[in-house]
Amino acid sequence: MFISSALAQTAPAAAAGSDMQSSLMSMLPLVLMFVVLYFVMIRPQMKKQKEHKSMIDALAKGDEVATAGGLLGRVSRMGDSHLGLEIANGVEVQVQRSAVIQVLPKGSIK
Repeated sequence: MFISSALAQTAPAAAAGSDMQSSLMSMLPLVLMFVVLYFVMIRPQMKKQKEHKSMIDALAKGDEVATAGGLLGRVSRMGDSHLGLEIANGVEVQVQRSAVIQVLPKGSIK
């Protein structure tokens, strides 16, 4: 009873211009979400990576550093991808350059 009368009704034809505008408006939140994501997450991470790379490139023999594993030491040898860290008198370990997270002020390690 109710179904047959509902099927008999037809919707008026929409204009082609308003259909295009509604599809653009439906994509606007998605585009805004990507813009916010870029400025909140991606851009700061890229800046942090650039600063870390410049810090690692500026390392020199004798610098005191902290590694991601918690080691504190003085750079005694330098290679392309590895560093020799003197963590105590006569004790030297080899770590990757990317493991260095901070260059400490001179005299921090006693």
